[in-house]
Order: sequence, then C-alpha cells, then structure tokens
Amino acid sequence: MDMKVKLVVWFLFMLTAPGLGSAARRRNLEVKRHLSRLNKPSIKSIKSPDGDIIDCIRISHQPAFDHPHLKNHTIQMMPSYHPEGLYRDGKRVGKKESGGITQLWHKNGRCPQGTIPVRRTREDDLLRASSIQSFGKKKHKTIPKPPSYAAPQPDLINQNGHQHAIAYVEGDQYYGAKATINVWDPKIQQTNEFSLSQLWLLGGSFASDLNSIEAGWQVSPDLYGDNNTRLFTYWTSDAYQATGCYNLLCSGFIQINNQIAMGASIYPLSSYRSSQYDISILVWKDPKEGNWWMQFGNDYVLGYWPAFLFSYLSDSASMIEWGGEVVNSESDGQHTTTQMGSGHFPEEGFGKSSYVRNIQVVDESNNLRAPKNIGTFTEQSSCYDIQLGRNGEWGDHFYYGGPGRNSNCQ
Repeated sequence: MDMKVKLVVWFLFMLTAPGLGSAARRRNLEVKRHLSRLNKPSIKSIKSPDGDIIDCIRISHQPAFDHPHLKNHTIQMMPSYHPEGLYRDGKRVGKKESGGITQLWHKNGRCPQGTIPVRRTREDDLLRASSIQSFGKKKHKTIPKPPSYAAPQPDLINQNGHQHAIAYVEGDQYYGAKATINVWDPKIQQTNEFSLSQLWLLGGSFASDLNSIEAGWQVSPDLYGDNNTRLFTYWTSDAYQATGCYNLLCSGFIQINNQIAMGASIYPLSSYRSSQYDISILVWKDPKEGNWWMQFGNDYVLGYWPAFLFSYLSDSASMIEWGGEVVNSESDGQHTTTQMGSGHFPEEGFGKSSYVRNIQVVDESNNLRAPKNIGTFTEQSSCYDIQLGRNGEWGDHFYYGGPGRNSNCQ
C-alpha cells in the first residue's frame, strides 16, 4: 500500500474513530437545546429592516415562566399604582419624546394583543459567547462605585476595563427612578467592548450580594452581532455571579406589552449638530404588590421584575445612578477609542454632547421628585466626563461622554 493510500485510510479511520468530534457534537446539541428554550413557538414573526426576527409569542409562554417559582404565577397585567407626579388631571406631564421614538421592526409590522415581541436568538449569537451558560450575562462586575459610597476597590473600578461617567444619589430609601436619555450610536473599537447609557437601581453591598435593576440603551457587538443601538434591561441579585441576564435571555422579567421588544433596535437616532432624539425610562416599585415595574416612554408599560427575585430590592433601593459606561479593553496597549454617548465631551452642549434630563427618584410615598445631593463620578475625565445642570424645562440633568483615546487620554 503506497503512502497516499495509507494517508487516506488513516484519515477515514480518524473521522469515524469513537469519540472523535464528540465535544463538537455535544456543543452543537447544547446550542440547539438552549435555542429551543429561548425561542418559544410564535404565532407571528416579523422581519426587521436590520435583519432581526421578532417573534410574537403568547404572553403565557415567555421565558420568565421557565423559573420554578413562576410556574403557577398569575400575571399582573397592570401595576396597582403609578408614581404620583407622572400624571396630572388625567394627562401625562411632560413632552412626548422628540420625533416619536420607536423601534426599527415597527416598520414591518406589530404583534397582536395577547402576545409579546421577542427578538429571536440565533445560533451565531450563542457561538459568540464564551460558553452557553454565560450567554446573555455580564462578564464582569460593572457597577460604578462612587468614592463617597465607600473606598473604591480596584477590582470593581480600575482593573476590569469598565469606565463610567455617572450622576448618583445615595443615603435614602428609593422606590424608583426616571430619566429621559438622549439616544446615539457611539462607535465601538473592538467587538468585545460596548457603550451604553442607562439608569441603575441598587441595593446591598458591592461584593457578592449586590441587587441591581438596569435599563437604557446599548451598542454591544458581542451580544447582538452588530453595532445597532438597542433598548436593554438587566438584573442581578448576587453581583452578576449566577443570577440575572440581559432582556428576556433568562427567566425573571415578566413582559406584558405587545409593542416594544427588549433588545431591539431603537429608531431614529440623534446625529451631531442635527436632530436629537431621546427615550424616557421609569422603573418603580408597586407599593401594593412589591414588584418592580418598567415604563418606556409615555405610553408603554413593559412589565415587571417580581419582588422574590431580590433580597435587598425586595424592600427598596439604597442608591440610584444615571449615566454612561464603556468597556476599555486596551487590546492594543492603549486606551480604547470606543465612544461614550455621542463621543463628544459635555462642554460642547446640546446637539453635540449626549444628555440625560429630568432625572427623578420615587420616594416612600410613591411620589416622583427631584433627587437631593446629586454626586458625579468618572474614572478618567480626560477620556469621558460629566457636567451637571438644572433649569426649568429639563430639571436636574447632565451632559456626559467623550471619545475615549485622545491626546489627553492614552
């Protein structure tokens, strides 16, 4: 038998050898099983212009009800109470979002009553994750920890590659938070980096038992496979160790709204020296049932996080934060050029720098009010910065963000 034939025989043997490729087959089976858990049967599917598939699934079939404590849960279809100050004389207070912000998939259809829209998870989404178990979860402890809260710990602030520009309040009991957040499409240098703007409701310590509810917009190529600006939520009850996830990628958040899809692209977006768009987000604790509700804009009550998911937040939050966050991977040994907000510093102002306006908290009487003693925090103001302001129309607000690497930020 000549050498060429021997090589062919050896190759065929290796292909059929017991155990060869078994790891790949197990991985493939694991991916398919996880996709079947996430992608519930739909009664309608909508192809978004950005390539997303939005599945309209029955409200009772959503991923939340995979949680063992929610097997016999009765869905609360509306909150028992809205915060006082959100409405006046039967009409909502405040202006509608600029330009009637919506989501891109709305161009091609809507989901019927009795369903919720869910962004379909694809095989590629799972394969980008370091593991199936880590898909949809944050990779690091990413809560900004202002110095006044306690002495900063390097592993939570400086060494995990996350940087922030935030405003915050602490020292009281908070039952909700609200903000109107300018929406941009910041440029991301590396696919493992992200840029976001959000609000945080926090309880517990910044160690192993932190409770957090988060909502805002983000650009995350690693999670979504593109650079689109998307609505997102996140929650954890153990400092991101085992509990919680983005959007509906695990059991937890119960959605009731058929108009807004978690993780779907926001449209339209702001542009430099041109039209500005923003979204309003309100998260508050229902004083009767104890669940944490989320409202998007003036018209969309999205759903709730059941109180039992949390320990500290089962009562109230002890700290509220608003602002931006990026991942600074320093993959080339220098600070990332990933932008925060619009990618421009606060001093440039309206139409150029990104803003968060009308920031409010919900107090123990279920009233929306202006926060007291607002602090600010950023790790490197030469990379990303923040400036507070107050006026009659915007209330307490701030401009924030920056370009990342520049002549003063290396």
